[in-house]
Amino acid sequence: MSPAVQSAGPPLVVVQGTPEQMGERLGDQTAELVADSLHHYLGQFRDLAGLAEDEVRQAGARFGEICAGFDPITERMLRGLAHGAGVDPELIFALNARTELLYGGEDSREEGCTSLAVLGSHTAAGRLLVAQNWDWHPRQQRTSFLLATRDDRGHAALTLTEPGMLAKSGISSTGLAVCANLLVSDRDRGWDGVPYHFLLRSVLHAPRFSRALQTLLQARRISSGNLMLGAADEHGAEAINLELAPGYHGVQYPGEDGLVAHANHFEPPVPFTDLRAGRAALTLLRPTRVRHRLADALAARGVDAAAIAAALRDHFSVPDSVCRHQDPDVAEADQVITCYALILDPLAGRLSIATGPVCENPFASWDLTRVFDDDPAPEVGLEPDPHDG
Repeated sequence: MSPAVQSAGPPLVVVQGTPEQMGERLGDQTAELVADSLHHYLGQFRDLAGLAEDEVRQAGARFGEICAGFDPITERMLRGLAHGAGVDPELIFALNARTELLYGGEDSREEGCTSLAVLGSHTAAGRLLVAQNWDWHPRQQRTSFLLATRDDRGHAALTLTEPGMLAKSGISSTGLAVCANLLVSDRDRGWDGVPYHFLLRSVLHAPRFSRALQTLLQARRISSGNLMLGAADEHGAEAINLELAPGYHGVQYPGEDGLVAHANHFEPPVPFTDLRAGRAALTLLRPTRVRHRLADALAARGVDAAAIAAALRDHFSVPDSVCRHQDPDVAEADQVITCYALILDPLAGRLSIATGPVCENPFASWDLTRVFDDDPAPEVGLEPDPHDG
């Protein structure tokens, strides 16, 4: 698969079959990207975490064992992916634990995201909407893609992901939606627990919302992270934000205005040290900024995808804004941009995604029920307003 980035969203990879078959087909289609990602992250593990390749392999083997006990479907998919890409499975499991291997201390580099959910009581169409800006190094924009999977049970998911991995922000055919934000605490350490990206994929595998929450909260976690979760079915829809750390979880619900928003810091008080609150650019203001941008639409109970897109394109305190841009005063290795923006409609089974700079590009909207058709194509819309932001 070509790593070329499209202005109307990233490339799409579609796989179907058993977990092993889906993984192998994914690995085969993205083998070049997987090799490039492994080369990059092996260097990151060495330079930022002081881990030699044999130590990375050792960690990956352990994470593979943990994955088999936590989520056998993910474990089978990742082993198939390794086989299809022609790499050792322990390296693929280590790649899926990049957060745990890289962010175990105060010297970790900055990453930022802004996520939100709006209840159907405050949206124009009466449906829950979940959204996010994913902020990370520009190289990840060039290599990331959309992954559509449908297994032999008929369970389907559509998610943004990186090479060698299975999930980031996405939706499932059971009406679930998940977005993720980096959090870092002084409890984050060790290799004897469930990596963050396994948690993300477990949400997309869940048969219902209650099972997803049980799985997340009962897992032995070794790293921190924030999950913005939404679920919708014929009986209604709800959203919840989970701040996760080893031995801890915090919860935020939508307020009376129907909105919950989050960035890259824990909401105090917490029984540990938040290593991100004072370092992640503008994290303390991004959720408030989203609320201010959506205030009129929330008050009118008329939030729609266009209003959310406008909030995700906000430029207050640019380049460290909600819509994040390269900073000319920062070295290339430390640059962080908004790689992609996503708007998720779990009841409709719709994922809309825009390539950063989000203020310059439209959204490509994919329908989960049609993405498995021959030659699927997205609807392109939500063009940026040059006078907004």
